[in-house]
Amino acid sequence: MPIVSCVILSIPATSANLGPGFDCIGVALTLDSKFKFTRLESGNFSITVKGLEAERVKTDSSNLSYQAFIKLYKHIQQKPPPVDIEITLGIPLARGLGSSATAIVGGLVGANELAGKPLNQFQLMELAISMEGHPDNVVPALIGGCRLAVTSQTSWKICDVPWHKNIIPIVAIPDFEISTEDARKVLPTQVSRADTIFNTAHLGLLLRGLATGRSDWLKTALQDKLHQPYRKQLIAGYDTVNSAAIDVGAYGMVISGAGPTLLALTDMEHSADVVAAIAATWQQYGIIASVQPLSIDQQGVKIISQTQIQ
Repeated sequence: MPIVSCVILSIPATSANLGPGFDCIGVALTLDSKFKFTRLESGNFSITVKGLEAERVKTDSSNLSYQAFIKLYKHIQQKPPPVDIEITLGIPLARGLGSSATAIVGGLVGANELAGKPLNQFQLMELAISMEGHPDNVVPALIGGCRLAVTSQTSWKICDVPWHKNIIPIVAIPDFEISTEDARKVLPTQVSRADTIFNTAHLGLLLRGLATGRSDWLKTALQDKLHQPYRKQLIAGYDTVNSAAIDVGAYGMVISGAGPTLLALTDMEHSADVVAAIAATWQQYGIIASVQPLSIDQQGVKIISQTQIQ
């Protein structure tokens, strides 16, 4: 039976929450990082990192991709092989675009390929969720598209969320960071019944708005009362940038994941104006942002190439 000696993977960026879908909904976007796993004949492991902010990624045993690689082998009760891991970062770190999810998914899938695919996609997904702690980034990173994840005590139910072809996601990545820990600290420990009802209704409307492309539904549906009112205080100029985007044709704007990246939804006709408005408005606050329209990545993990030995 052939043994996989080397595999190269592409893992997409993700945007979680989408306004009212706090910790349960996420979408894969056409921005990615790449991971190469090469079986070594001897030794233990080596890790090299290239690309965006490569110097910030640890290359010792605490590396998240390596931790995920080891976790899969422990799960299948096999000794992990010596491995060389090469990471090429295309997704900025600590910006709310699922960089940790890509590392986890990359390590798990890379290990699974080298081990001969002992786990199926759903088993990989459950391992990824257990490592990340919540599903909204790792699920779309693994299987692509827009996904709603719901726990049912003993397992996860994953629902595909249709995304209308006319809805254009625009990401605005600023030149500063917010740690997930800090973004969690500002959240209240309890919320009111009224706010819970508000978010439940708006999430239902969001699902219908994404499926149909109805702009009037989306303009209302992207509002939230569970996390964005608290987290926006960590993002300079948020209200002004939000207003500027809406004024030129955005349906609305949300915080991507824990932030500080912002995600605006619009149509093709207004996308250039929304990009320009966000960049110019943030610049008034001394913030330089990379703002670009993207598409939905429908595939998730992609195997770019694979080498086998007999």
